[in-house]
Amino acid sequence: MENWFLTKQIDENTFAISEPKHWEETNCYLLIGTKKALLIDTGLGVGDISSEIGKITDKPVIAVPSHVHWDHIGGLRYYPEFYVHELEKDWIDGNFPLSNEFVYKMLVKDNDLTDVIKVDDYAVFRGKPSGVLKDGDIIDLGGRKIKVLHTPGHSPGHLCFFEEETGYLFTGDLIYKGTLFANYESTDPEKYFESVRKIAELPIKRVFPAHHSLDISTEIVFEVLDGLTEIEKQKKLCRGSGKFDFGNWSILL
Repeated sequence: MENWFLTKQIDENTFAISEPKHWEETNCYLLIGTKKALLIDTGLGVGDISSEIGKITDKPVIAVPSHVHWDHIGGLRYYPEFYVHELEKDWIDGNFPLSNEFVYKMLVKDNDLTDVIKVDDYAVFRGKPSGVLKDGDIIDLGGRKIKVLHTPGHSPGHLCFFEEETGYLFTGDLIYKGTLFANYESTDPEKYFESVRKIAELPIKRVFPAHHSLDISTEIVFEVLDGLTEIEKQKKLCRGSGKFDFGNWSILL
């Protein structure tokens, strides 16, 4: 689909590639080293993200979704070298826990995309990863080292990525402005809370979320931490307890 992506340069070797025409407004990130590049998340697969990446770099690209949900793995078809967390290897290999019908409804929700995506043609991406990632792994791009952080809660194998040298934290679906989701059967609100506590201990200088606005302060990490602490005190940190609104963000449990 033409003009599907919007690319924003963050610094000389870091770019955000976003999908502003879709209600989820997924943000993917390209980190370029001296030897290779890392693509964190690949979007819905509606447009060809590889064509956008090709305008920026000719270095070999490793793709790593923050987690195996439809809006993060659609473009993996363009990248034979991709990795997922070990707990979601089965998901991407054909055992995704949500139906194509559910995913299709999420794709076209609040968007006139029915002429672009046909329900009979749509299927969640399936493929065999080149390998699996675990907490503490380092992705060396040459001149840039990215630390893999296992941050479950939104999904069992959810990952955040931290670059110590710059203080950049790529939060995936763990933290962003908008409604956070921990209400699916495959989510775990208590682990979500643990993951937010984990990243709050990092020396973060900038936060890069997988959805919605890129204008986001590091303070949101502590806002989410405080909010989840309050929900826990109310003994409501469990699926089915409803939606909690904190202004900049909310969470659906």
